[in-house]
Amino acid sequence: MTMQTIQQFAAIIEREGEGYVSLCPELDIASQGETIEEARDNLKEAVESFLEVADPSEINTRFKEAIQEIQEAVRGHLLMLLEDGEQIP
Repeated sequence: MTMQTIQQFAAIIEREGEGYVSLCPELDIASQGETIEEARDNLKEAVESFLEVADPSEINTRFKEAIQEIQEAVRGHLLMLLEDGEQIP
């Protein structure tokens, strides 16, 4: 009996023209579809395909880069709030 690992990733879906573009920011993988559901399903398939063939070091590199980008964005936002004199809870 093989134990299966379940991984969850973020999906950002935006309207673009007549369709939708979907992005998994943690892995820097994108797809598209005519509907939100199709864009999500296509992204899921693209992520699954990537994970099946990608070297583990490539997956780790993409995760680390995504985390660094998120940390930098949060720092930048906090600095903007501080410069505007807002209270940070």
